[in-house]
Amino acid sequence: MLVLNGPAAASSLPAGGAVALGNFDGVHRGHQELVRRARAHAARLGGPSIVLTFDPHPSRVLAPARAPPLILPTPHRLDLLAGLGVDAVVLVPFTAELARVPADAFVRDVLAGALRAAVVVVGFNFTFGHGRAGTPALLHTLGAAHGFTVDVVDGVLEGGEPISSTRARLAIQQGDMAAATRLLGRPFAVRGTVVHGHHRGRTLGFPTANLAAHVELLPALGVYAARVDAVGGGPPVAHPAVVNVGTAPTFGGSLVTVEVHLLDADTDLYGRELEVAFVHRLRPEQRFDGIDALRGQIQADVTEARRLLAGPPA
Repeated sequence: MLVLNGPAAASSLPAGGAVALGNFDGVHRGHQELVRRARAHAARLGGPSIVLTFDPHPSRVLAPARAPPLILPTPHRLDLLAGLGVDAVVLVPFTAELARVPADAFVRDVLAGALRAAVVVVGFNFTFGHGRAGTPALLHTLGAAHGFTVDVVDGVLEGGEPISSTRARLAIQQGDMAAATRLLGRPFAVRGTVVHGHHRGRTLGFPTANLAAHVELLPALGVYAARVDAVGGGPPVAHPAVVNVGTAPTFGGSLVTVEVHLLDADTDLYGRELEVAFVHRLRPEQRFDGIDALRGQIQADVTEARRLLAGPPA
């Protein structure tokens, strides 16, 4: 997959492709449907399938004080889009200047001009351009004037309601990993680098890898059954795990950390980048009266994680 920085770089792509336009935070099942439709149009037309998205997220520029934490950082988002089989992603820098560009100018200069699109695919509630004046209805009108068609994708439903990044984010923040998995189409995962911690896990008999997470969003504080894999080079790690997201209240901690205990493995992971997929929440974070009580609960967590992870991936 090609990653192109800015519309001007899209001149290297063949004309007549299909463009999925959106923010794609979370790359949830609704986003996946946009990409699927773009790929289908591209195959029919014989052109490239393209995702056009923005970095940073427009909310960071339009309303930074109210901007929610991103579900995915941009590198992880790009990896997931690549996994969906798209030919290229055009990352458009979102700036205050771009926010002032009228919708018709954006269509003329970017979609019809730089990308030379034959089809543009958008979600039913997507807006763009100055004052968010660009709606799917306006896009239809502008597309007819500029020689491309528009495919508006209805909301993909889960529980009778359209899937959205807001719904997925809330499920993650509440620690509802089952709901997050249904909305995202995969378990919610975070990536981070293994760094040195306090080494308390080893003294308890459950060595952990302390993860410096490269994310804005973590699940609710608590203990999780998870699956862990390596990112990038090095030997594979793919392994079931128990993961603690919390402040270690038994030890009087205050900073939130992510500690990963691989089941039946004691591997030197320092400096490695890992991806932790949260499958089940075992329990909320709690403070124990002593080390023995904590050790006993960790053993119970390990036993329950083994049971839950023994089946097929969630």
